[in-house]
Amino acid sequence: MHGILSCKTGSVMIKEDKKTKRPFDLWESIFLVSGVFSFVVCVLLIANYFQINRADPVNTKVLNALIERLEQDESDQALRTEIREFDLLARKAYFTNQWQIRFGGYLLLAGVLVCILAALMIDAKKTKVKEIELPVKKTYVLTQRNARKWLSAGGLMLAVTAMVFAYITHKNMEDPVSGEASTGNDRNTFVDPESNRSDDLSPDTTQFAVADTAKADTVKKLVFNPLDYPTAAMKNNFPTFRGAGAIGLSHKNNAPVSWDGASGRNIKWKTAVPLPGMNSPIVWGNFVFLTGANEVKQEVYCFNKNTGKIIWKTNVPKSTQSPKVSDDTGHAAASAATDGENVYAVFSNGDIAAIDHAGKMIWSGNLGVPDKSYGHSSSLIVYFDKLIVQYDQKKGSNLMALDTKTGKTIWSTPRKVKSSWSSPSIVNTGSRVEILVLADPGLSSYDPATGKQLWSINCTSGEVGPSIAYANGIAFAVNEYAKLAAIKVGDQPTILWENNDYLSDVPSPVATKDFLFVATSYGEVACYNTKSGEEYWVHDFEAGIYSSPMIVGKLVYLMDRKGTMHIFKAEKKFTLVGEPMLGEKSDYTPAFADGQVFIRAGNNLYCIGK
Repeated sequence: MHGILSCKTGSVMIKEDKKTKRPFDLWESIFLVSGVFSFVVCVLLIANYFQINRADPVNTKVLNALIERLEQDESDQALRTEIREFDLLARKAYFTNQWQIRFGGYLLLAGVLVCILAALMIDAKKTKVKEIELPVKKTYVLTQRNARKWLSAGGLMLAVTAMVFAYITHKNMEDPVSGEASTGNDRNTFVDPESNRSDDLSPDTTQFAVADTAKADTVKKLVFNPLDYPTAAMKNNFPTFRGAGAIGLSHKNNAPVSWDGASGRNIKWKTAVPLPGMNSPIVWGNFVFLTGANEVKQEVYCFNKNTGKIIWKTNVPKSTQSPKVSDDTGHAAASAATDGENVYAVFSNGDIAAIDHAGKMIWSGNLGVPDKSYGHSSSLIVYFDKLIVQYDQKKGSNLMALDTKTGKTIWSTPRKVKSSWSSPSIVNTGSRVEILVLADPGLSSYDPATGKQLWSINCTSGEVGPSIAYANGIAFAVNEYAKLAAIKVGDQPTILWENNDYLSDVPSPVATKDFLFVATSYGEVACYNTKSGEEYWVHDFEAGIYSSPMIVGKLVYLMDRKGTMHIFKAEKKFTLVGEPMLGEKSDYTPAFADGQVFIRAGNNLYCIGK
């Protein structure tokens, strides 16, 4: 017989059967090995957390420095090759780190479970042992008991800490902005316009101020056929970012293909824009609209389409809180939208306003300071009497429809997505009209009349910047460090094909019935078959690109960051039509009218054409 000290009773236990010794020792060994294994994994996960926070494999200073050097000398092919190779290594490091974190978490969980199982088996064996009371010093028993208690508690705390660090690291890699200081509230930051005040506004600011001309009881209900969207008036103008429906299609096919900014050839006019902004122009009738903002001021501008003269500029009341923004986004990144009566603008801090075409403020308010880095940048779009706002953030994401006449909420649908900078598109499938919005983890469709989610499909991850492309019943979603996916829309959406060779982080893709064009921020453009995903061609324009390509008739217009417009045929074979230079940096998407192109570049707005 073999005596064992019992911590519970201060007695010595005598085993009846010597055959129980081997399995008892086996479970003790398993307990010891799994405990040591779990400890090692804990240490590695915690170390990985601090390593990732010190050196992000995606946001590397080396790559950014190389890109800046390339912008100074775009003819340096060796440097361009070095950037591509370094970018590939960064991608591999990113995905390897994600795999290591997930796998490490699973290993830790398995190790802890095995350790717990072994402890239970050891305890179960002890219950089969008879106890014979023998005198044992109580201090020894208490010491043993306390040692085991603190050892167990310490091990559990270490395991929990490692799991938390693994979760935070994985979450931060999927949404790198999550580590930034919050600039909004932890609640759903959308504030109902019908409430009198917002915590995010100064005490003397009304949440939604509605002009007398737009009182709810005087607003007439609009009657329309949903399948008329986009209307003939929308197609005849350029009412939102990337044109009617926000899918990158111009319904005017006679845009100029040749101009020169240095000599002024084919430049109709050039007008300075008072305040900076990363938004793109929109056009309705004889008006061109832009917005601008800085830390203290927010404005909406109306230009005469024929002369370039600023007809009016209207100040939008600014909230007391503003998020931190970078030079790449600024305080006016979202493009405006118009329905022919009003122009609608939104700014980085969630301030939103409706201004009529005479420059009179109709209503204004605040949606709640967005809980994400760089502030709000998703552009607006109008669906008949509804202003559609995609308000994705860390917590409390919403897709909402505001009454264009009053600014009051018609519907608001919560979204379980991460922060995004993409913009909503509205497509007519032939059987119904859908709002399509893209954010991690996927593409979602909503009924514009009610806000009801029609369907959703997982197809992306990370910080989503590009908006979707759509043609012939197929939507195309792309994001850097994720993938390109072609999705057949419908109640049961399906992914037709995927590709991860050429991915965009800023420019949105564009599609015709047969061809999909994907532009990357480092200057390469790929053309695919929309149905099969077959790659037709890839062309390197040897310049950075932030602007989104636009289809104009049978041509594709694509502005690079140096101010050169690359015009090529929307065909199976790459055919360059022209490369007119503006001579001024441009990160904006052009707008089109009859025989005219409107381009924001530097601090100016240009009109090109007749």
